[in-house]
Amino acid sequence: MAQSAVALYAKAAEYASSRGIIIADTKFEFGVDSQGAIMLIDEALTPDSSRFWPALTYKVGKSQDSYDKQYLRDYLTSIDFDMRTPIDLPPTVLDNTLKKYIEAYVKLTGNRPDLS
Repeated sequence: MAQSAVALYAKAAEYASSRGIIIADTKFEFGVDSQGAIMLIDEALTPDSSRFWPALTYKVGKSQDSYDKQYLRDYLTSIDFDMRTPIDLPPTVLDNTLKKYIEAYVKLTGNRPDLS
């Protein structure tokens, strides 16, 4: 399983790098079927399961710009969100998070997502 995860990450990181994105980390969830075959069982390589950094602005030892949910995490930290109480997010937080996800999608695919 570890070999599969490393191979998948290496291929994705190489592709993302060619598009100007560093995949700083990611998570894969695997399962094994009744015949022992390894299966990827959850989303992979999305802004929700990975940290994507723009290669052009990367600086060692600094907080990085990102195309992932870090923007939302930072907002929740700034309001001391307790992770238990439901809240309504401000439209600007939703819009800015969506813009980051779309920017990553466009950089990685060369296409705009159909959100209709």
